[in-house]
Amino acid sequence: MNPKRVRVLQNGIDRKGPVIYWMSRDQRAEDNWALIYGIEEATRQKVPLGVVFCLIDDFLGATRRQFDFMLRGLRQTFEVLADYKIPCFFLQGNPIDVLPHFIETTQASLLITDFDPLRIKRHWKDQLMEKCPIAIHEVDAHNIVPVWIASPKQEYGAYTIRPKISRLLPEFLDEFPTIQTNDFHQSWQSQSINWDDVLRHCPGDTSILPVTQFIPGSKNALQQLHQFLKEKLELYDSQRNDPNADGQSNLSPFLHFGHISAQRIALDVQKASIAKDKKTAFLEEVVVRRELSDNFCWYNLDYDRFSGFPNWARATLNHHRSDRREYLYSQEEFELAQTHDPLWNAAQKEMVYTGKMHGYMRMYWAKKILEWSETPEEALQIAIYLNDRYELDGRDPNGYTGIAWSIGGIHDRAWAERPVFGKVRYMSYRGARSKFDVDQYISKYEAEENRGREE
Repeated sequence: MNPKRVRVLQNGIDRKGPVIYWMSRDQRAEDNWALIYGIEEATRQKVPLGVVFCLIDDFLGATRRQFDFMLRGLRQTFEVLADYKIPCFFLQGNPIDVLPHFIETTQASLLITDFDPLRIKRHWKDQLMEKCPIAIHEVDAHNIVPVWIASPKQEYGAYTIRPKISRLLPEFLDEFPTIQTNDFHQSWQSQSINWDDVLRHCPGDTSILPVTQFIPGSKNALQQLHQFLKEKLELYDSQRNDPNADGQSNLSPFLHFGHISAQRIALDVQKASIAKDKKTAFLEEVVVRRELSDNFCWYNLDYDRFSGFPNWARATLNHHRSDRREYLYSQEEFELAQTHDPLWNAAQKEMVYTGKMHGYMRMYWAKKILEWSETPEEALQIAIYLNDRYELDGRDPNGYTGIAWSIGGIHDRAWAERPVFGKVRYMSYRGARSKFDVDQYISKYEAEENRGREE
């Protein structure tokens, strides 16, 4: 594999112990550069490789919905790894508490970790380096072009990062090798995990129940991809902004938990037997826009704060702080979909009942929270709270970036000035009506709500 995908976070003491892959962001066996690198290193050193996952009870407000989806997918991943005779270990507790003990007990020689731009993951790695004297290497298995290779700075927008990624794709958009195990792995006994018990005691707020619309795991993610390629890709560009058309890929929950690789998606899209121009819009989303989100969160540690907005957006929002809001709602009223706007309420219900909101509606939804909140800081906090509480793909760079785009003008430009928004782009109910059948969308989620009450 390309060595540029790997960063050395820490050089360690010299010892002949196993290689550990601490799986976190990329929870899959196939098409996983971090696992591939771990196998290569273990084979080179002639030692076993083991995969470790740490379950923390409280992760950025994740609820039973997200934990259930994640753990059922992880169960499948561990089963596939067992078929490859790669031992797996499931640790319960904060990684900075349980990983150092595991590393010392096993006398591991190298820890491999997934790349993740979020502050909490970076904090964990910093603390691990203080506690553990072994070598720690980080692999970007989530992006096609590693974040630190794509750009050395926060990019202004898609138009600035696009040419950089395009130049690098020939080097990094290559096919994954097949997994080659060695005999050394088999000398390490895998942990016995009672998955039924793990799922029974799944953490997270139990009032937010799992959803049935999306079935987790890499196998189902691939099925979702192939169905999209066969039935929707050709019409994606024309239908993607219509919430009634069911034209989106619905891959975001699988991408968030790493059940599928963005690189696998891009490779299979390229192979699809439809015209090249029909693939462009979707590849823009799955490659450029996704990697732009990681770029934003990696180079801007205030990705979820007002201070992370560009200067022009902070200035214009500050200038309009005292503007009169026609409507003001509390976080609870937003959460219960109790606004005057039936379209906004429908979008909130879509998220609550399905675990996913259509991309166009996510923008409208966040911008209206800004319009109906006392301050942009409050709007940002409410949007993140709701997104991370109900969306399967919450707590993700895409989510933080999308909210920052909607409320704080990230990756956008200044527009005509208006009350409350200042020069931040505005979206309206009338504008939505010009794009799709708003009444049909509202009716669908009113019916969904009625079904929920009956159940």
